[in-house]
Amino acid sequence: MDSDGRLRIKEWAVEDRPREKMLLKGTSSLSDAELLAILIGSGNTRETAVQLSQRILNSVSNNLNALGKMSLKELMAFNGIGEAKAVTVVAAMELGRRRDGTELRPGESIRSSAQVFKLFHPMLRDLPHEEFWIATTDRAGKVIEKVKISQGGTGVAAVDIRMILKTAVNTLCSGLLLCHNHPSGNLHPSRQDDALTSSVQQAAKLLNIQLLDHIILCDNKFYSYADEGRLLD
Repeated sequence: MDSDGRLRIKEWAVEDRPREKMLLKGTSSLSDAELLAILIGSGNTRETAVQLSQRILNSVSNNLNALGKMSLKELMAFNGIGEAKAVTVVAAMELGRRRDGTELRPGESIRSSAQVFKLFHPMLRDLPHEEFWIATTDRAGKVIEKVKISQGGTGVAAVDIRMILKTAVNTLCSGLLLCHNHPSGNLHPSRQDDALTSSVQQAAKLLNIQLLDHIILCDNKFYSYADEGRLLD
């Protein structure tokens, strides 16, 4: 017991300790704070690992998407979170993102904007800056290659159409998918987004390549040019 009368985690009932609770009842029985406590292992001189985890989560309004956006520096600002613990948390969040990225099965054809969203969501959802990606597809709609074209700041990421076309030609694709994120959370396309989409569509058409969609992504939401009927010839 601590000097202020609080029980240490080792003094809790076995079923209340995060690791033991997981072994006894499974991962679904644990709260977000308890799962985070397992990652960080220990707290500080004033807080248990669970209490520290609760405080970290409270700082982002208990939003796991917001937790995934925290940098090493932001995590290390909490007393009891050193570099090793911060790296562990960031690595765990990245594994979660990569797991999401495997939801589209290898060889599966892209048939909807929701599938395009799933394809790009893991790489873009937590970024504090803007990135522009493309994917090329064959005649059956299967993804050939997924490539990051550019990276910017919190605003616009400059895009060179020649780099898009170079990738398209090199992969001998029939279809082209565009995607970029809006860190601001605003899904509405900008005039620059509209102009780029139109330019890519016209240039790709000259190469007998169809622009299938352009997705704007914000966290768990997206805007689709195809769904809005804005890719009509």
